[in-house]
Amino acid sequence: MDAITEWTNAQGRVIELVESLSDEETRRAVPATPDWTVSQLLAHMVGLNADVLAGDEPEDHNSTWTQRQVDSRAGRALAELVDEWRTLTKPMQDYLRDRSPRPLTDVVIHEQDLRGAVGRPGGRDTGGLAAVRDVMAERFASRVRRAHLPPVELRSPAWIFSTGDGEPGLELFAPDFDLIRALMTRRTADQLRQWSRAGAIDPYLPVFAGLGPLPDRPLPE
Repeated sequence: MDAITEWTNAQGRVIELVESLSDEETRRAVPATPDWTVSQLLAHMVGLNADVLAGDEPEDHNSTWTQRQVDSRAGRALAELVDEWRTLTKPMQDYLRDRSPRPLTDVVIHEQDLRGAVGRPGGRDTGGLAAVRDVMAERFASRVRRAHLPPVELRSPAWIFSTGDGEPGLELFAPDFDLIRALMTRRTADQLRQWSRAGAIDPYLPVFAGLGPLPDRPLPE
């Protein structure tokens, strides 16, 4: 997986998507990030890259930091946000080459958030999404271990992952995309329960909430 190529491709897909939207669509709330509209989520994506390049990146990506990215770009037209993002493309490619592929995670997760908000699926069969899945799975495994829970076995038609050795305390089987989005905290507790094949899932629900609370209702994806 080439992080530079995957990040650049994801950025291009997002720009193509948002430039095709109507004004009404850009004002829609994003179900996966309900405090933000489509335009505001794009402002966060642009602002995160700008902050990372400026050396302003807290380890926890806290809500104060992310909200400042949105607030500082309030009132900007979508075209202005896209123009700013394009100026960051080459610096971000250099950052990904020389330092860390971490920014790929943000653009891949939020590409799907945006697509769900406007009903335009895409970008589901990419190396970037598979790479982010693997990163999120390892983070999930770390949370399982920190919670002192038995291992979890995650299965989809195309992928199998275990969080540790020994008998699984939970076995989950879901479609590929749903399992990926579950690792991104984008699936409800009820959805996770439906995919449980063995073991009690409730002790593991806080572990699935790695990026914030689980959604109250299924996302439109």
